[in-house]
Amino acid sequence: MKNNIKRIAQRTSKLRYGSFGLKSLDSARITAQQIETIRQTIQRGIKPKGKLWIRIFPQIPVSSKPAEVRMGKGKGNIKYWVCPVKKGQILYEIDGVPKIVALKILKSAGNKLPLNVSIVSY
Repeated sequence: MKNNIKRIAQRTSKLRYGSFGLKSLDSARITAQQIETIRQTIQRGIKPKGKLWIRIFPQIPVSSKPAEVRMGKGKGNIKYWVCPVKKGQILYEIDGVPKIVALKILKSAGNKLPLNVSIVSY
C-alpha cells in the first residue's frame, strides 16, 4: 500500500553536518536507484576534498507480480526499495568545497530527482 506523505518534516528540516544541502519542496517516494545516481553525481563533483552525507535511506520494499499472472497465489516478489520523503526534508549535505562549486553540483544533482528541490546553506 502506498502511504500518503502529507506532513512537513520537523526533525530533518535543518542542516546538521555540512555547509550546503539539498532540501525537498514536495513530498514523494525516491527509489534506491535514484539515491545512488545522485550520490555518484555529487561524489564526482566534490572529488577528493569534499565530504558527503546522505540523510535518506530506502527502507520500504515495493513488490509486484509479473505481467499476465492470474490473481491469487500470494504477494509478488520485491522489485525495488523506496524512501518516503516529506516536504522540507534535507536529502543530501556536502562540505569542504567552495560555494560556487557546491551550488553547481547540487543543482545538477537536483535535476535528477522526481521532485522539486532547493539548495540551502548554513
